[in-house]
Formats: sequence, structure tokens, C-alpha cells
Amino acid sequence: MNKKVNLTPEEIAARDPSYSFQDLLDREQVAVPAALRESTETYLGSEDLDIARWTSREFFDLEVQKMWRKTWQMACRESRVSKPGDYFVYDIVDDSILLTRTETGELKGYYNSCLHRARALKRGAGNAEQLRCPYHGWTWNLAGEFKEAPCRWDFPHVKEEDFKLPEVHVATWGGWVFINMDDDQPQPLHEYMGIIPEHFREWKHEQRYVVAHVEKVINANWKAVLEAFIESYHAIATHPQLMPFQGIDNSQYDVWGDNVSRTITSYGVPNPSHAHQFSEQDSMDAMMKLAGQEESPTVPAGSTAREVLADMALPGASEATGEDLAGKTTMSELMDSTLYLLFPNFAPWAGYGTVITYRHRPNGDDVNSCIMDIYLLDRYPEGTEPPEDAPTTRLGADEPFAKAADVLGAGLANVFEQDGANLPQVQKGLRASKKGTITLGNYQEVRIRHFHQTLDKYLNA
Repeated sequence: MNKKVNLTPEEIAARDPSYSFQDLLDREQVAVPAALRESTETYLGSEDLDIARWTSREFFDLEVQKMWRKTWQMACRESRVSKPGDYFVYDIVDDSILLTRTETGELKGYYNSCLHRARALKRGAGNAEQLRCPYHGWTWNLAGEFKEAPCRWDFPHVKEEDFKLPEVHVATWGGWVFINMDDDQPQPLHEYMGIIPEHFREWKHEQRYVVAHVEKVINANWKAVLEAFIESYHAIATHPQLMPFQGIDNSQYDVWGDNVSRTITSYGVPNPSHAHQFSEQDSMDAMMKLAGQEESPTVPAGSTAREVLADMALPGASEATGEDLAGKTTMSELMDSTLYLLFPNFAPWAGYGTVITYRHRPNGDDVNSCIMDIYLLDRYPEGTEPPEDAPTTRLGADEPFAKAADVLGAGLANVFEQDGANLPQVQKGLRASKKGTITLGNYQEVRIRHFHQTLDKYLNA
């Protein structure tokens, strides 16, 4: 089932026959950023992928050893460790990393394990003047240097210079804190991120605060869940309420190097294969319904829902940025779903309005479940103090996204609930498969293939 597939050039280059996202950009009335004009048109093969990738204990353990401990991972927002003494614990499989800000303002990351009897030094987040183990009281300063232990006379063999807390690599971008556990010197984060820093220069994740954060356990392998959010193809069947106002069929998919990929799905236009069913007003009404608005603006004759929606979004985006964006920003930057992925699991949205960031990671060492983080971030004007981040809402595997409707909004929570209903059944089907492989689309699922090809480079190193 995994034999090489021979395709004609026309089959490889096949795209939706309607207008493309780039054609839609041609209708913009202001200059389009170069980042949106990039279109990689990448073909990475058509071969099936082995289902063991999502179900095998051996494959999972190999990921931990050769990928998770070698890559840059987002741990938290920088606001969680902004003041001296702030600490935050980031867990990934069996590894636990303690992030803290020293008295001099340096950001440090330590393995969260006491060098005496290995108890975790901290849990959760907080502020402390020193790092003291609750078990026996062994203590380090915020710079990771050993300070003291009760009954020090009983440990003449412990040399202070040998008992510094082991560190991990730490770096920041866009207000996010990243860690890397590689024992060797890893590629610098700004190089690892490829085109992302340049593309996001004007969209400023660093000038944002968290308006909602939901952490949800899902009974499916972390990759199966991640993959649902790097392709829009599933929306046709899974999210039918989006068809009046999202151009799913002609979403643009891009990949760069090993670490970065992107999907752009247009808003304010009906899905091309459903376009004959919906008027411009239908598009507007459906969008307002998703947003929880009881009344819907009228789309004037000669105008489009996309134009009206952009006009509605512009004042809020201008207020948030502290500058008048009229004539400076595209409709696409105000409303489209422009979702990047930094391998392995950091997925930030781009644009000027409220943006989402996803993260997917294993739920402990369970092959068959994962933790999905959903962050909603709003921008605040430059030169002003950011509002306080919203608290985290945690949902167990059996708790629906509807329980987070008060923080996500009912419409968005419903979209996530539709995905949440699929994903445990995906894992069940993977384990039950007689075929033993999965089949991917050449274009709409190219990001999934790109992800697995990068994963293989780590596992085969």
C-alpha cells in the first residue's frame, strides 16, 4: 500500500478550479504584504503513511528521545515569567522544565528535579525568592547555584560548584518563551523559525495579551489532533456552518524549509463548491451567527460580505494597535485565517485582529491522548501597559468545549466541539485499520506530509 505513485504534471499541479486566494488578493484596495503574496505550490509526494506513526509505543518513545528533546518548544507566554522570582513549570511527556526570571532579569530554564532525592522543585506557576525543595529543604538561588541544605555536615561529598541546577536552552520570540533540551548547542531560535519573524513583523505577537486560554485533554494521539488544524479540507464535512463564509476549497497551503508551513483560508466569501447556494447576505448572516450576534448588517447592492466584514473589523484593529489602519491594511489581514506551524507543535495565527495560537503535545506518556492548548490574543497599543492575561480554563477528556463557551464564545466553542467529536474516533479508527496506512491529498494535506517528513529527519538522525 506504500508503493510509489506515478502522477502526471497536471495531476501534481491540480488545484480547485475556482479563483485562488491570490486572485482574491488582487481585489484588495491597498498594498498586499509580501508575506501574503508568497505561494510555494509545493508537491512532496503521494505515498501512504504507516498508521504505526499514531499508534505505536515504539514510535512514540522514539519521538521523545530523538525529537522532543532536540527541538524548540513553546513553553508559555513571557508574561508568566516577567518579574524576578516568577516561575513557570512546563511539562512534556516525562520531562519537566522549571522556567524562572533571576534578580538580574535573565530568563533561565532548569530541569525540575532536586539534585538530592529528585523531587520536583516546583509545580504550576508563582513567585519565589529562591528554589527550595519542599521535601528536605535543599535550596538553590534563582541563578541555579546551590545555596544550602539542612544538616550540611552530613554531605561533605557534595561540592557546591558541582551542584548547580542543570539547564536547558531558553529563548523568546513574539512574547512567547521557548525551551530546547538538546545537550548540544541547538540552532538559534531565530534561525530555526525561518520566515516567521519576518512575516510577523507587523502583526506583533509580542504586543498582545491573552484574552482566553483553554487547555483540553483529547483522546487521540497528539499528531492526529495537530493535523486537524493544519488543513481546512475537513471543514466541508465537519463544519458545514462555515460554508457560507469561508473559502475552504481554495485555501492556500505553503511550506518553507523543514520547520514552517502555513494555511490561509479566506473569510467573507462562500466556499466555492457551495457558492451557488449562498448570497452575499447569506454569508454575512452566517458569520454574525457564528459570532453570537443576533442582528446582521445589510450588505449593500454592489458590495460584498467580505468588504462589509472588513469595514466592521477595522475600527477595533485600529484601536488595538494605536494607529489608524485605514488604507494601510488588507481585508485579509483583518479577517482571514492565516495559520502557521513551527515544527513540532507551535501554531500561531497572523493578522491584526484577535488571533489564535494552538499547541499540541502528548498527555504525559500516553500514546492515545494529548493536550491541546488554545490561546486567544488581542493586541494593545504600543507604549501602554498590557492588560492582565486571562486565567487558564482546563477541560478533561470527557468535558466538552461547550464548557469553555464563556471564554471562547459559543460559536467558536461549537467549532472546536465538532473537531473534538471527530478526533477520538480518528484514534479508534487508526487502531482498527485493516489497510494499515492513511492516504493524503497532494495539495490540501501537503502540510501533514511536510510535518512527517521533518519528523522522519529527526527520527532517522
